[in-house]
Amino acid sequence: MNKQDFKLKVFSLSERIYPMVARMLGSDINAEDAIQEIMLKLWEKRNKVAKHPNIKGLVFLTARNHCIDVIRKKPMIVEDATIYFKTVKSSDSHVDFEWQELQKIVLEILKEIPNQQQEVFMMRDIDGYEFTEIATALEIKKEHARVLLSRARKYIGIALEKKYSYERGTY
Repeated sequence: MNKQDFKLKVFSLSERIYPMVARMLGSDINAEDAIQEIMLKLWEKRNKVAKHPNIKGLVFLTARNHCIDVIRKKPMIVEDATIYFKTVKSSDSHVDFEWQELQKIVLEILKEIPNQQQEVFMMRDIDGYEFTEIATALEIKKEHARVLLSRARKYIGIALEKKYSYERGTY
């Protein structure tokens, strides 16, 4: 694999993996450093990468594994990662406040669900990845990723309903 092929097939995916890396590592600075390291690893293995049947999947898997290695090796100073949780903006500041409150509640609920469901939910609904990308990154089947997302959404929905029903005074 030459320099031009690497740029087209591998390096072009660096923007696509950025949200996942930033979320996993907790800051933009850590994410930028990690992406550079990931690309260097892939460049060093470019001949093996060129022969791989799913280059995109390999890049996602390499990025995720690298993040897990970084997290295991050293304690990170984590910035507030809630900026990666997308907000629907409105002209009404009252509505913005409600969305911010809802975000906080959903983030708290996410801490209660299993890690794999959490990861699939974040990758799909926050980072915007396709199921094939999620399945490859997590080394699971595409169908299993769909099931995990469905379970996560269902749990979040039930928890939100309980919270809002409770606040309204009904049980």
